[in-house]
Amino acid sequence: MSSPATGAATLAPRRSSRFVAWVRAWRAGLVPFDEVADEIAGDEEHLVADAPGTWTDVSLRDALPSLAKLSPDEIRLVLPAPGDPRGLPGPGDFAGAALLAGEAVVASGLGFVPEVRTHTSGSGMTWETVLWRVHPLPADAPRASLTAPGAAEAEAELAAALAETTAALTRLDVAQWRPELAGALAALRRPDGGTDLPPGFDPRSRRLFARAAVLDRVLALAGESAPGGAVNTFEAQQRDAALRPLTTACRQALVAACNAPLRP
Repeated sequence: MSSPATGAATLAPRRSSRFVAWVRAWRAGLVPFDEVADEIAGDEEHLVADAPGTWTDVSLRDALPSLAKLSPDEIRLVLPAPGDPRGLPGPGDFAGAALLAGEAVVASGLGFVPEVRTHTSGSGMTWETVLWRVHPLPADAPRASLTAPGAAEAEAELAAALAETTAALTRLDVAQWRPELAGALAALRRPDGGTDLPPGFDPRSRRLFARAAVLDRVLALAGESAPGGAVNTFEAQQRDAALRPLTTACRQALVAACNAPLRP
């Protein structure tokens, strides 16, 4: 039976990674347009604000034609973090929104940033919608870097960071406040090879995405405050320091996998 952490780790990966992977595959002619919006959204409702040629929020399906003239390599995933703005096309509204969200899509002269909105019904039921806000990028803005680590380099860095972080968390006895993390981290050493990427991505990119997407969820859990106040401030600082290199490697692995060259 899977642990709570393992369950959390199988939730959907970052929305921008799905957006980039499926839109790139569509622009490469590898998947039909009719599938793209549904694959990106899954069970969620996705809307787009400020799409070119629109004056109100529209469905994701209605907004995607604005990208119909782009090549796959003009569509890039960026996962910036404070102190690590790699991939962002310089300062501005888009960069600020992307840093706040921790993810975004650069599509030639347009930037897409997801905003998750929580709604509550009169009966107390809650649900979420995703609003992709479109930001025009200046014509002279540098584009998302094409010199980011490739899949092979990112895979090696992720493996090294995972081993180092697992050892550090063991020394810190992280199991005393997050016992379910031990099973989740161990499971990452035995990825099943499954992938959520569309056709066109090579086996290495698929393997890298599968591992990094699961790890991304584990890190989100590991970074949360422990239930019952089991971690004091000093222990939390040690935990965060131990997780930081792995968090960076994980972000770069997702970027490398989703931005990898596509094969017909």
